[in-house]
This record gives sequence, C-alpha cells and structure tokens, in this order.
Amino acid sequence: MTYSRRRFLARCGGMLSTLPLLSITPQFKQTSEVITVGGSISSSKMGFSLIHEHVLVDFVGAAEISKERWNKGKVVRKVLPYLQEIKALGCHTLVECTPAYLGRDVDILAELSNKSGLHIITNTGYYGARQNKFLPAHAFTETSKQLAKRWVSEFEQGIDGTAFRPGFIKTSVDPGPLSDIHKKLISAAALTHKATGMSIASHTGPAEAAFEQLEVLQKLGVAPAAFIWVHAQNEKDNNLHVKAAQMGAWVSLDGVSKDNINEYLKILILFKSNKLLNHVLLSHDAGWYRPEEVEGGSFRPYTDIFIHLIPLLKEHKFTESDIEQVMIINPKDAFAIKKRLV
Repeated sequence: MTYSRRRFLARCGGMLSTLPLLSITPQFKQTSEVITVGGSISSSKMGFSLIHEHVLVDFVGAAEISKERWNKGKVVRKVLPYLQEIKALGCHTLVECTPAYLGRDVDILAELSNKSGLHIITNTGYYGARQNKFLPAHAFTETSKQLAKRWVSEFEQGIDGTAFRPGFIKTSVDPGPLSDIHKKLISAAALTHKATGMSIASHTGPAEAAFEQLEVLQKLGVAPAAFIWVHAQNEKDNNLHVKAAQMGAWVSLDGVSKDNINEYLKILILFKSNKLLNHVLLSHDAGWYRPEEVEGGSFRPYTDIFIHLIPLLKEHKFTESDIEQVMIINPKDAFAIKKRLV
C-alpha cells in the first residue's frame, strides 16, 4: 500500500494510527528486502522507522551472560506498552541494536513484534567497545574469516538454533585509533557484508575510529554505503559528519531526547544545506529492560522524535519530503539487503 504523506504528518502530531498491519512475505530477494524477526519483507514496507533502539541490555559481560538472567514473560510485559505507544504514533519498524553477549534474545523480539504489530529487525556481530568486556573468548583467538563464518551462518541458518535471522551486522569499537582486535571485528563485518549484503552498524562515536573503519572496509572492497556510523552525534566537529556523508556513509544521530533536540536541529540544518539529508539516520538509543534491576529498572520511551523533534523541524521549515527522507526513505535504503562493493 502507498504511504500517505498527509497521514504521516497527522500521526506525528499524535493522532492514532489507523493503518492495518503490514503483511510479511516469506520470499527473500537479494536487492529489495529487509529481514525482520517475522521474516523477509519488502524494504518499501518498513515505513516510519526507528533505527537504533534497545529492548533488553545486560551489561554483566560475555563471561557471565546467560538467558537465565531474565524472565522472558516479564520482559515482554514491561516492554510491550512502549512498543504499542510508538505504533499508535505511526511507527512501523524498530531496529533492535542489542548484539550477542549483551542481551540479544530473538524469542522475546519475535513475541514483541507479533503482539505490537511492529516490524523488528535484529542483528549478528560482536561488540568490542568498553575494552572488549562483551566479546566471547573465541573472538580473541579466531581470525576475521572465522568470525565472519559464524555471522554468515546466523544469516543463512538462523540465530541460536531458531529460524530467526539477522537483518544487519552490529559491531563496536572504542574511541581513538583502532586496536588490532577491533580491526579484526570490522574486517569480519566486511567479509560478512560481501557474503550476505547486510549493512554494518558500528557503535563508534568520535570520527577518528569511523574513518579508520571506512578505510578498512574500502581496502576489503566494501563501499562506504554499507557502513552506518553509530553514535555520530558524539563527534562535535560537524564538518566530519558532512565528510562521511559525502563519502557515501550513513551518519547515524541516534541519541535523540527532549533535552538535546536543539543540538540535533543544528546538525540536520547543516545536512539539509549541504543536500545530504539522504545520508542521515535518526533514533533515540532508548529503552531498555535491565535484568540486574528490580522489574527491569527505569525504561526510557521511544517517543521524543515524534513528540519533540519532528514538531521542531517543521517549525524550522523542514518539509514533509525532508522528514520522510530521514525517517522512511533512508532506513529502507540503509537496511536493504544489498551488496555495496567498491
């Protein structure tokens, strides 16, 4: 079905969604699909998308993490109302960025997707930031090819013995020059992309590591268009955001809250003036259920883009097309399963 611009803008003003749930098709096509926990869908059906959010995160570390640390039913009951809230505001897709060994639980995501009516996309890959606390032991001993083989296997066969498949690669590096193991992670991500067409979302922050990763990718034959610079808002030199976008990378500004929307407005105005809105992604990095806290602890809703940022953009002459570009068109292009090679 065609997505109505008028209906989209009405939703951003808080009106309840009246669209029926989008159907999920079982077929998988290399260049026009995204992969959700409900199966493959046409990228055109992603609709309004939040591209960096979390349902559950467990910071205990790779050596101790276990799904026994949380009760799936309690997680679903806690998180579901927050997903239903954004569904009512017009959201169709949520990209869940919690990687393996940090709390990824595809059974929970599948149940939440089914009950909320949202498309939810999960990931493969490993998280190297925070001084490698969340890397499994084999990540230190295996080669990039061996790690890539694991991630490709999840794409082809499913995650943790399930039929649920990842829709993108999530990795992570510390700020500053890349360590050897972080070079290995991004190399493994490059090999996985070349085998599968999944995009690479790398928790990065400041620009130095972002451009180093782009260099590694290009040496391995992967184009910047396959790379999502996660937490780019942590780089304060906005000219470097422009540089990465001009190279073809996705610049992900994924920490939106009601307290910082003027900072995001400034960056988005810069992108618009440089005709680069087609390379920016927006999200909250919100949530999430914390297994170590009573009842999962506090949970930050996924609503500030709808309630605070979009109205501010409209006040500053961002058009319907501008908002659709960032929140609808860019996500479907960034997460489409497509090999992006040099």
